[in-house]
Amino acid sequence: MRVWFPAGVLALWGLLAISVWILPLTPNLIHLEHILTPPGPGAWLGYDDLGRDIGERLLVGARTSFLVAVWVVSLSALLGTAVGTVSAYWGGLWDRVIVQVIDIFLAFPGILLAIALAGLLGPGIDNVVMALAVVGWVGYARLSRAQVLSLKHREHVMAAESLGSGRVRIMIRHLLPLMAAPLIIEATFGVAAVVIAEAGLSFLGLGVQPPGASWGAMIRDGTRYMLVAPHLVLAPGAAICAVVLSVNLLGDRLRDRLDKRLITATGET
Repeated sequence: MRVWFPAGVLALWGLLAISVWILPLTPNLIHLEHILTPPGPGAWLGYDDLGRDIGERLLVGARTSFLVAVWVVSLSALLGTAVGTVSAYWGGLWDRVIVQVIDIFLAFPGILLAIALAGLLGPGIDNVVMALAVVGWVGYARLSRAQVLSLKHREHVMAAESLGSGRVRIMIRHLLPLMAAPLIIEATFGVAAVVIAEAGLSFLGLGVQPPGASWGAMIRDGTRYMLVAPHLVLAPGAAICAVVLSVNLLGDRLRDRLDKRLITATGET
């Protein structure tokens, strides 16, 4: 599948998320006469169990998942990359402590730890972002640490050390640029994981609270009416599937393009 298709789906996702601030939407407006009405000319995706337009709530849910993905991936990548880079470059006791902390986090399933943290912090989208960021930094820390361990003995790094460059300068100017490709790939796949995790937490009632809209919350509310109104579940479910599939396809494509070893082995230019 060509790269333009997943890139187009993700671009549409972002545009729909941004359009929520521009379009005159009324996602919480109740139409009692349209309760569980299937898709039709008046509403292309139908109405939910309270008579609210599913299409408009789907747009608000797109904004929710988009913002959560951007914030969680950004915070996780910044924190994890900083911790992993400093740990591997400095070494010693600091590195041993960080490795133990990473091992402790990896001992627990990520989604279960996120559920526990979200439950302790309380429901709400801000707490979801915090919980997922606390869980997500570990992958970036482990990846950046492994990269630095293989890069810090390169000739250009040793030359910079011999010339008296500071540690912070070496990490920023000589190590981070070489680590960018694997970190970008990790962040790409992280977006898909965050979208699923946010939907799962909202499904459990730990994410967006009523009357706010989230794809996971929409699926939760629609499961009670699957036999009489399956469109309540199909619309948000298809949205999650399309976004996650597109992110994974784009991540695979980026990995093929950015992995120099794969390019060398296959003879691509």
